[in-house]
Amino acid sequence: MAVTHEVQTDPEPETDLGDDALLTVHDTARLLKVSVTWVYEHVRPDTEDRLPFVKLGKYLRFDRRDLQTYIDTKRTESRRQPRRH
Repeated sequence: MAVTHEVQTDPEPETDLGDDALLTVHDTARLLKVSVTWVYEHVRPDTEDRLPFVKLGKYLRFDRRDLQTYIDTKRTESRRQPRRH
């Protein structure tokens, strides 16, 4: 009878640093389930529907709480619009 040994691996490290951690462009894209390009398009100064962000030097960072407020606002706006038939 052969004996097999299971190798246990450590779970992936947590990347969630809490609600107050700033997110990168890639983190934000994953959170919103959109492309990185979409995120960059929505931080441009001339964009009507601009994402809230913080610029640290050349880096863009996003506060998870601000993004949740953005999502909640979009949800409310979409409920107010009349349905198309």
